[in-house]
Formats: sequence, structure tokens, C-alpha cells
Amino acid sequence: MRGPGVLIVIEGIDGAGKSTQAKGLVRRLRARGFAASYFCEPSRGRWGREIKRQAKVAGSLTPEQELDLFLKDRRDNVERNLAPALRRGEVVVLDRYYFSTIAYQGAKGLDPGKIRRMNEKFAPRPDLVFVLDIGPDAGLARITGRKIKDVLFERAGYLRKVRKIFRSFRGRAFVPIDARRDRWAVAAEILERSLRVLESRLVNQ
Repeated sequence: MRGPGVLIVIEGIDGAGKSTQAKGLVRRLRARGFAASYFCEPSRGRWGREIKRQAKVAGSLTPEQELDLFLKDRRDNVERNLAPALRRGEVVVLDRYYFSTIAYQGAKGLDPGKIRRMNEKFAPRPDLVFVLDIGPDAGLARITGRKIKDVLFERAGYLRKVRKIFRSFRGRAFVPIDARRDRWAVAAEILERSLRVLESRLVNQ
């Protein structure tokens, strides 16, 4: 059951600033009196930890095996975290969701439409999806100081394909954001758009 809560997703390639913006949005919403929760994918559960472990070893998994792990992790995340919070009426801010799976595994040759259908059989559909758009070179330049490199996903040529899929998403829920700007400007736009949806929801209740 989806529940009365609001699901907001922050998407984009590596280095776009997803985690910074997702956590910042939760803080700003809480400051305005909203019950807001932050979750991320891969999750901190069993399957999420396995994804992170495998991501450190190039070529350890086929695209199909990667997809299987992400589906297992997402089902677990939905059951343990997302669905309960939405049933409580919370604003759930999610750092990556199944659109990342569509983009990243789609860029490896899997059918994006099939991936989407597989996920939407069980994953709650979001009210807002912010797609933080930045070029791969700029994104990778931002994360050169990370101690642990994700060798599966942090390659510029590959990320160009991933970005192309992210930019292909269309629909009322999708909001493209120019992530090259100052992070405070990006945060202000995300907050303004989120409040607009939340206020509309309150009016219609």
C-alpha cells in the first residue's frame, strides 16, 4: 500500500550532488515542520551492502546480475523503509531510485523499458523526481577525492550513456535541474518545487 505520504527522489550521475541535496532537503523540510525521512539506494541492508562490495571489483558481475541485486535491494528497501514511512504520511526523500537502475543498467545494454516495468510492479511511484544534470567530466572531477572508487560506475564514457538516459525521462513528476550551478541555488530550486507539491497536497486533503 502506497499510503498518504509524499515520495521525492533525487537522481543524476555520479558527482551531481544527489546526497548533499537530498540530506539538505530533509533538513529544510523538518525545519518547516514536515515529518521527513532520508533513505538511499543502494540501501544499508543486506543486498545494498553486497552491491557496494561488488562495485569495488571491476567485471565481477554481469549487467543481469547487477540488475538482480538492485531489484532485491529495492524490494527490501520498500518493505522495510519506504512503504512504512509513506503509510505514516511522511515526506520520504530518496537518494537514487529505480531510475538510476534504468539509466545505469540500461547504459550497459539492458532494455530500459523492461527494467522500468519490473520495478513499477512493486516500487511506489514518486511524486517528484529531481534529475540533477551535469556532464561526466565535471561530475567525476567533483569526486576525485573519494577514498573508495566505484569502478563499476565511475567511468566518463559510460556515464555519458547514463546521462543520456537520465535526460530522456519525461512526465509531470520529472524536474530537470542544472547541477553545474552553486549548490545553494540548486537547493533553493529543489525546496521551492517540493513545497509547491506539498502545499498542493495539503490543500487537496
